[in-house]
Amino acid sequence: MRRLILSSSLLLALAAPAMAGSIYKWVDAQGVTHFGTQPPQGVQAERINPVISQPSTPPQRSQPAQDKGDQEKQKEVETDVKAKIAADQEALESYCLQVRTNLVQLQNNPRVRIEEEGELRRLSEEERQAKIEEAQKAISENCD
Repeated sequence: MRRLILSSSLLLALAAPAMAGSIYKWVDAQGVTHFGTQPPQGVQAERINPVISQPSTPPQRSQPAQDKGDQEKQKEVETDVKAKIAADQEALESYCLQVRTNLVQLQNNPRVRIEEEGELRRLSEEERQAKIEEAQKAISENCD
């Protein structure tokens, strides 16, 4: 069984370069470079053989003295990220509270006034319904 697996693996490893066909490179009349498996007729094309390489292994870490410094830097970064996340979460909660408050006001009060260009004006029923829909959409997209 091992022999079968070993021989199959070897055949698969050798089959990849054999399956990779030639690639042609040419430049059209507008100066645009093209690549393809078939060269166009009447145009001089350069044949390119693809190079298939094995993936490299990641380097091993061997300096424990640097690890402590790296760990301290990592902890500082994590602390900063956690603080930013907490601030963003607090701002989002404040936004959600404001949007929900506005939605309740819009739903319960048919006479809503807004300030435009320093003057107060009353929203029409269509405008009020549009504002209600906007608030509901904002809540569904951004809030729990």
